Amino acid sequence: MSENKAASRYAKSIIDLSKEQNTFEEVKNDMVLLAKIIDQNSELGSILKNPIIPLGKKVGILKDVFATKVQPLTSTFMNLLVMKGRSSILYGISKAFIEQYNVIKGIVIAEVSSATELTDENIKEIEAIVKKETNANEVLIKTKISEKLIGGFVLKVGDKQFDASILYGFNKLKKEFAQGIV
Repeated sequence: MSENKAASRYAKSIIDLSKEQNTFEEVKNDMVLLAKIIDQNSELGSILKNPIIPLGKKVGILKDVFATKVQPLTSTFMNLLVMKGRSSILYGISKAFIEQYNVIKGIVIAEVSSATELTDENIKEIEAIVKKETNANEVLIKTKISEKLIGGFVLKVGDKQFDASILYGFNKLKKEFAQGIV
C-alpha cells in the first residue's frame, strides 16, 4: 500500500474516532500543530523516518515535544503508530487529516499569486467568487507575491487554475506571433 493511501486511511480512522469522542476540532488543531512542527524541524522528520532509531526513543521524543500540547487521543494515536513502525508517515497523516477535515467542513483553499500585494477588497472579491463557484462554506486564501507576473494574478483552487496575469498574456501573444496567427 502506498504511503499516501496508508496516511489517508489512518487520517480517516482518527477522524472517525475523534468525532466519536467529540474532540474533532481539538484533534484537527493537534494535526495542524504536528504538521507545522515537522515542517519547521526537519531533524524531527528525519528521526521519525529513520528505521534505525529505536521505537521507544521515538515515542520519548514525541512525548517531550507534544506532551502538554495535544489531546490524549492524539498522543495515544501517535504512540501507537510509532510502536507499529509507522512513524515515517505521521507527517502524511497530519496533512491527510487536514485535507479530509476541509472537505467535511466545506472549506476550500485558494492560492493567489499576484505581481503586487492584494488589497483587502481584492481578497474579499476573490473569496466571494470562489465561494460561489465551488459552493464552499468557507474559503481560505493564501497569497503570494510573484513579480515575474508583471501584473494581474494567478488563482489556483484544487487542480484548477485561472491565469489573469500580464505574463500569461505576453506568452500567449508571443506564441500566436510564432505561429503566424496575428
